[in-house]
Formats: sequence, structure tokens, C-alpha cells
Amino acid sequence: MTVERLGKKLYNWASILEEKTREQAVRTAEMPFIFPHLALMPDAHLGKGATVGSVIPTDRAIIPAAVGVDIGCGMIAVRTQWNESQVRAAGNLSELRVAIEREIPLSAGGYNSETRVLESVVAERLAVLEAKADQAGFDPASYTGKWKRQLGSLGSGNHFIEVTADEAGTVWLFLHSGSRGVGNLIAQKHIKVARALMDKWHINLPEADLAYLVQDTDEFWAYITQMRWAQDFALANREEMMHRLELCVADFMGEPVQNLEQINCHHNFTQQENHYGKNLWVSRKGAIQADEGRPGLIPGSMGTASYVVVGKGNKLSLNSSPHGAGREYSRTAARKKFTVEDLRAAMKGIEYRDTDAFVDEIPSAYKDIDRVMADAEDLVEVKHTLHQILNVKGD
Repeated sequence: MTVERLGKKLYNWASILEEKTREQAVRTAEMPFIFPHLALMPDAHLGKGATVGSVIPTDRAIIPAAVGVDIGCGMIAVRTQWNESQVRAAGNLSELRVAIEREIPLSAGGYNSETRVLESVVAERLAVLEAKADQAGFDPASYTGKWKRQLGSLGSGNHFIEVTADEAGTVWLFLHSGSRGVGNLIAQKHIKVARALMDKWHINLPEADLAYLVQDTDEFWAYITQMRWAQDFALANREEMMHRLELCVADFMGEPVQNLEQINCHHNFTQQENHYGKNLWVSRKGAIQADEGRPGLIPGSMGTASYVVVGKGNKLSLNSSPHGAGREYSRTAARKKFTVEDLRAAMKGIEYRDTDAFVDEIPSAYKDIDRVMADAEDLVEVKHTLHQILNVKGD
């Protein structure tokens, strides 16, 4: 689609855009520190405070809710040496799925055992994160004493682990998760801090979750340092899960995984970037960085295609692209509209845990990923199209 201008500081790439989503994006774009404009991605949908699927550049201020509560959520993918026929011939895929479900803690309350935390690879990752927390001047245990046990765990909702195959049949390992409970608690705290400051300064906002922090205040830098740590945790969390996934697949295939290519990228994050001659804080809430030539990952839903892409460096989009399909139905609406039989039909040919717990994740609850990618034609180039062989999710 051709990008459209929806306001003085709002550009939109979404051909499917609900009215409430548009109104929310307009409110955010009208905040005085937005510069030069907000970019609405093809997968845009209603979110907490700021729209999911938006790129929000801010000058000397930051909106914690615009980063999102799952700080650092994103994707990691590894290209392997096998093809799809080899994997399907290696054994019963349900056995591989069960092994993955046993190896990686699933669901919102799924954590590692204390014994697992002491294993060498996990311990090394945790030591790095502890050192970074010390440098940031805070103790993650002040948010939750379980943070170490969360490393290497998936969570629930739209997070997933998949074995997929590209257009040539090459098998990729692919997963989606973020900073888990500790990242959520960090985000929630600083959203509350921002709201309290708005009350203290008697600043009236069109929406409470647009509460912001002003650069060079103690509250601002406390958020930035802890948010950066949560982003590091999310990267390490995906790397740890990928390590465990590779072990499961290696055991199933009878030989080690050859990691021929790896991509690990956030789609809920903030960092400083220079655009239009200014150093800005760019918050991508449900969007990936798409500088020219930069590799990225765009998942669909649990039964549709996902994409390995490279950025085109589109200046108007602030070098960004969508992060996935984006919801078309809320979880409640999806459960009212779709059934477990609908889900089974959508997942035909894909190994997954057959349960009604995933009805709200049915592909039909999401926007058409092909349409989203067509809208993103000026933002990224598709390198590989991946289709699921096996899917693992948490309840």
C-alpha cells in the first residue's frame, strides 16, 4: 500500500486499521515531544497507552507504556543443516514436541528449577546479567526473587517455539519471547512513576498511559538503565531457549545442530538514534529496526507463514517495519467466534499440542500476514518464507 498521512505528525502503512486504533495513534502523535512524526506499521492494533505496531520518536522525553510491558520481546531464528523431509523422517514429531515442552518451561508461571539455574551455560548468562544490573545500580530481585529461574522460559500468549521450513525446504528453529515477569514488573513500576509525576506536575493527558518521563531527571535515567537491562535479559532469554531447543532437535536427529545463520532481534524496545538531524529516543512497540541491509524476523501466527527479512532503510518509517500479523480479534472475541475444531483445521499438518487453550491464538484471530507483508513492501525485502512443521506454546 502507499503510505498515507493521517495527521500533522502521523504516517500510516496499515491498509487494515480500526477506527479506535487510528484514534489512539492520533492521540500519541499529538504529544508535544513527538519528532518528527509517529510511524504506524502495517500490523497496527490497539494497545496499552500507545498503539502496538507503532514507531514513536521522542525528543528529550520517553513514554514507558510506549515501549510496552514485555520489554525486549522479540524473535530468534537459527538456520540448520537439515531439510524438512529429513526431520519428518527422523521420527514421531510428537516426541520432539514433548521433549521441547519438557526442556523449556512454558506458561506464565513456568520457571526453571534451582538445579537448572546452577548449570554452567545458564550460570554464565546469569553472571553477565548480574554484572550488568550492578552497573545499572539496581537489584532485579527487588522486583522478583524468581528472575534467575525465569531465564530460559517461554511464557504464554503469542509466545511460541517452532521448527519451520523455508521455501527451499531448509529447516529453521524459530522462537518468540521477551523479558518475562521481571521485565513486566520493571515496566509496570516506571509506568506508575510516570503517572505520579504527571499528577505532581498537574499535567492532564488524553490517556493516562501516555504519562512520560523527562530527560535528565533521576526518574528518566532510572527507567532507561533498568529498561536496557530488561532488553539484555530478553536477548539472553531467547539465546538460552534456543540453546535448549538445539539440544532437543540434535537428540531427535542424532547429530548436533549446525548453526549456519542466527538472527536475534527485539520488537518492543527503545534506543537512541539520529533521525532528521536530531538525536532521539525511538520506541518501537511491536516493530523491528529495519536499517538498510539489517536482518530481521517477522512472525505470522501459529499456523501461518513467518518471514526472514532485511531492512530497506525507509526514512519516513524511521527505518522500521512490522513485527508480525497483529491481532484482528481480541482474545475474548476470538474465543467467542472460533472453536477448537476451527483451530484443528487451521493447524492441519503441523505438530502441536491439541487443546482448546490455544483457540484465542488461532490464525484467524490475526490479520492476514500476506496483506501485512504486502503493506510492508517499501520497508523490508523478504529473504525467506517459513512454514511451521512443529509448534510449542504455553497455556
